[in-house]
Amino acid sequence: METHGVPLTPEQARSALADTDHVRSSAAALSATPWPTWFFVTLTLYIAALPVVYGGVMADSDWLLPRPAWMGIMLVTTVAYGALFAVAAKAWRERTGVALRLDVLPKRATVPLAVGLPVLLVGSAFAFRATGQPLWLIAASLISAGVSVGFHLAFVRLHRKTA
Repeated sequence: METHGVPLTPEQARSALADTDHVRSSAAALSATPWPTWFFVTLTLYIAALPVVYGGVMADSDWLLPRPAWMGIMLVTTVAYGALFAVAAKAWRERTGVALRLDVLPKRATVPLAVGLPVLLVGSAFAFRATGQPLWLIAASLISAGVSVGFHLAFVRLHRKTA
């Protein structure tokens, strides 16, 4: 390594590498910072509502509302969630200089979430359609909200460990 044409001593090179590692770990810690609280609440409510909305869409006949109303609710909530996600990501990037990231979380947490949550959300709607029992939707809604809270708390804990 050279600085302004002057070779670095081994100690200076190690110091420069340590600084680079510190910057890299600081950036990882910052990008592992939890979602803004308002967005965490929005995400939790959205995930908790999905089983009920999916159940309404997939019901054999109109359940509580006509099927087109359920489709409208699903469309409006998904668009609103997408817009709020974009606002949260932009605000976070402007505030911290890094993007909101999930890839800094351990794979042992994110892989089961990425596989299990869709199965829970859609599976409960299929179970509701097959049995007609809304208990499936209520249970999936409560479990989904719990998963969202748990994932947020894991994000907070990871940030505290790396900060």
